[in-house]
Amino acid sequence: MRSILLAAVALLLALPRAARCQQLPPSPPLGRAPPPPLPAVQEDLGARLQNLTNGLTDQLQKKYSFCMIDAKTDLNQTFNFSSDLSFASDCMEQTTGDMLAMLCNRAEVELYIKSLTSSSSSSSITPRVSSNCNRSTWATGCQPGWACMTLSGASSSDEVIPPRAAKCRPCCPGFFCPHGLTCMMPCPLGAYCPLGTLNTTTGLCDPYFYQVTPGPNPECGTADSWADIVTTNDVFCPPGHYCPSTTQKHNCSNGYYCRKGSTDEKKCFWKNTCKDNAIKEDLTLYGLIFIGILIFILLLVYNCSGLFITIQVKMKSRARKRAAKKANKSAAARERWKLGKELVLRHEVELPESFRTPQQSDRAMKKNNDKLTFSGVVSLATENRPQRPMLEVAFRGLTLSIGKKKLLQCVTGKLSPGRVTAIMGPSGAGKTTFLNAVLGKTSGYKKNGIVLINGIPESMQSYKKIIGFVPQDDIVHGNLTVEENLWFSSCCRLSKGTSRSDKLRVLERVIESLGLQEIRNSLVGTVEKRGISGGQRKRVNVGTEMVMEPSLLILDEPTTGLDSASSQLLLKALRHEALEGVNVCAVIHQPSYTLFNMFDDFVLLARGGIIAYHGPVSEVEVYFAGLGIKVPDRENPPDYFIDILEGIVKTTIRGNATPKHLPLLWMLHNGYEVPDDFQKDLENINTIRELYTVRSISEQSSEEQTENTDSVHLNARQSNKLLERKTPGVFAQYGYYLGRVAKQRRRESAQQAVDYLILCIAGICIGTIARVRDDSFGVASYGYAIMAVSLLCQLAALRSFSPEKLQYWRERESGMSSLAYFLARDTIDHFNTAVKPIIFLSTFYFFNNPRSTLRDNYLVLLALIYCVTGIGYAFSIWFELGLAQLSSAIAPVVLVLVGTKQDLPRVIKELCYPKWALEAFIIAGAKEYSGVWLITRCGALLQGGYDIKDFNLCITIIMLYGVLFRLVAYFSLLKLK
Repeated sequence: MRSILLAAVALLLALPRAARCQQLPPSPPLGRAPPPPLPAVQEDLGARLQNLTNGLTDQLQKKYSFCMIDAKTDLNQTFNFSSDLSFASDCMEQTTGDMLAMLCNRAEVELYIKSLTSSSSSSSITPRVSSNCNRSTWATGCQPGWACMTLSGASSSDEVIPPRAAKCRPCCPGFFCPHGLTCMMPCPLGAYCPLGTLNTTTGLCDPYFYQVTPGPNPECGTADSWADIVTTNDVFCPPGHYCPSTTQKHNCSNGYYCRKGSTDEKKCFWKNTCKDNAIKEDLTLYGLIFIGILIFILLLVYNCSGLFITIQVKMKSRARKRAAKKANKSAAARERWKLGKELVLRHEVELPESFRTPQQSDRAMKKNNDKLTFSGVVSLATENRPQRPMLEVAFRGLTLSIGKKKLLQCVTGKLSPGRVTAIMGPSGAGKTTFLNAVLGKTSGYKKNGIVLINGIPESMQSYKKIIGFVPQDDIVHGNLTVEENLWFSSCCRLSKGTSRSDKLRVLERVIESLGLQEIRNSLVGTVEKRGISGGQRKRVNVGTEMVMEPSLLILDEPTTGLDSASSQLLLKALRHEALEGVNVCAVIHQPSYTLFNMFDDFVLLARGGIIAYHGPVSEVEVYFAGLGIKVPDRENPPDYFIDILEGIVKTTIRGNATPKHLPLLWMLHNGYEVPDDFQKDLENINTIRELYTVRSISEQSSEEQTENTDSVHLNARQSNKLLERKTPGVFAQYGYYLGRVAKQRRRESAQQAVDYLILCIAGICIGTIARVRDDSFGVASYGYAIMAVSLLCQLAALRSFSPEKLQYWRERESGMSSLAYFLARDTIDHFNTAVKPIIFLSTFYFFNNPRSTLRDNYLVLLALIYCVTGIGYAFSIWFELGLAQLSSAIAPVVLVLVGTKQDLPRVIKELCYPKWALEAFIIAGAKEYSGVWLITRCGALLQGGYDIKDFNLCITIIMLYGVLFRLVAYFSLLKLK
């Protein structure tokens, strides 16, 4: 408080000291009546005061720039009496021209400052006493509201207190005279300093709060002090009135309102909201009406948003169907054209010259009537259609281990294109680990062996854009329809140059093959809102990978939870993909006999990740029969073999082998190198020669194998560009993500409505309970507002990433852009960032009606919500949902307490965003306090360590905090596992 008064009073009282230096006409002799005041005298006084203000501007701007944006403007708002100098001319008349001789000099001003600062720094009030006053016997002029003239011949130095004992009288209206100083100072604009009236009941001088000193002349003067509003309140123009000058007070008119310290009336937005002597505009009724309308709109959105979205989805689906039908017609026309070309090339019909293009003529001449093989006919039929690259995956001696534990051991074999491979085995045999090893997801494992891609040792990560992986869990977006899930995947993962019509054809083909026509417009559903069935969800999960036309499709338990009919429908779709040259590999649990026979190849894993069989499904029973294991009637072969591996079924194996030796027998059967771990078992079994001489059943015939290998290697040489599929770039994916997130947000409109409603309630509570007070500039109210808005908006921001971690992980692993994903979600959230301040202020401002402008409050809340949204992003990525919610609830409270605590180090407080938000709120309000409020403004800013010019700096820092937390959240997203 000491620093407040020191700065404020020094600013104020510099004016009279300077005024004494002006060369004015000498006062008339004592006892001689002064001449009547003339307009010229008023003009001269106004000019001198204006010159004084101009002279002080530079000095004050340097010393008190923290509370003055423009010192000249602030001084004019405080001491510009040019519009009405009647109080000065009246004082000249009342003092018979001695007004200037009664003004305080520098030494008296400093004494006044010292008395104010000492009284604010200690519990006991130290009276201000100049050398002209005696504490025991007060001389005339030492009482409050009185002043005296300097004696003739007194020193004119400002460094000493001059003797004052002549012509003591009550202070002139429009001036205030501190008790114990015997001099007077002008009141600032916005103050009301009339001559006091003695209240015989209380003994006080109304409207002031000092008593008349007993003596021969018990007469009241004017005000005796001007400081901040906490120290003194009686000089401020009372609320409900306005004071155009320091000696005039008028009632506020109907349709206008007047706050404390007003110099004019402010017109109300609605006239009937302001009665006579209104302190502020009463917007409560209109606020309630606005809130009612807002709640009605939110309830309408909450209840009807689903219907609107359903209608929109159906309209878009019909348009997409029409486009797909048109694309199919175009494709059929192209097929007829190709068939015609084939007939011409085989000389069955002749192509007219008018239909033969130069390129077709050249091609026909180059072929020179050669015989066309079946593969040649196929190539001609598909020469205008992009081919899928064939991908053969071979693995040799593949071993994965963690520490001393081996998860896979010496796995050797291959996955061929155009074939559907089933991977089976008992629980814990390493089936999913085998798939991860094939896909190159071996981070954290010790890996031995090699994986060959089309005969070349390369990393599978280089081919992830043409590899589809269907996880065991159904990781799809529950708030999108079936068609929207598939369409988004096709847009982001098909080749960059794929036309929209081709994408639609792929989409329709997948929907048709998976039997999803009837539910294409149905929401997939979430835990809270039921959608399609579990089996249908599983097929959507598979279709998400099929629409990107992969070359290698790996599925982890795709038939789990499906009935027999759904499983067969899914396998038919996978076989259709295999006919296109796709390498399909799936982990299967307990398939039916019919379903098992729909696979081409079969991989049987024993515990420890060792292969017990890897070959065609049609020959698995032949192989095990050669070992002496025959499948009983009405037994499902794969289940029977797994039971043998687990020791559930007892059987006799040739060569005195046991079930645990089946992987070893497979190695011997194929001539694989036996690892050291199996050497002891090799000595214990009595192998027979047939196990070594029988042809490897896991391989095809030499002719078939050669043909298949040649086609794969030829494809590998000719399809390098296809293997490096170029999917849409970051900006294109950003557009697709933007559309998807916008749809999701529309479907979450009910939750958005609840968020807005809670913000409205928070604004009502804070606006009515913790009002913005003039003495503190609303520190408490704005502190609560920062806490409430931060907590509510930070909790809402958790929904941006927490519920979709698994979906993001799947999309990232498939090669989709993390940057596009993050930017799209953040861009859509900017809508809430812009709207939520309006929602909160619509109630907070109506019920509180602070002095600060609506624009400034909106800017602060906009920056605040942007900042806390970034913090919410980081929490949602770092923690699980429950812990993230707890952190988001605690963090704003702690940061507000730390950022607003006065005795903490400044560095710690500046690390807290609430400190900058509160400073911006205080500065926004302080700019609206001028005139008589200048001391209060400077004191409050000085006490808080704020600078009135730092409003834009505060907004910038808060926004930078938001950017920083978004960067942290993004890089955390890249590391998410």
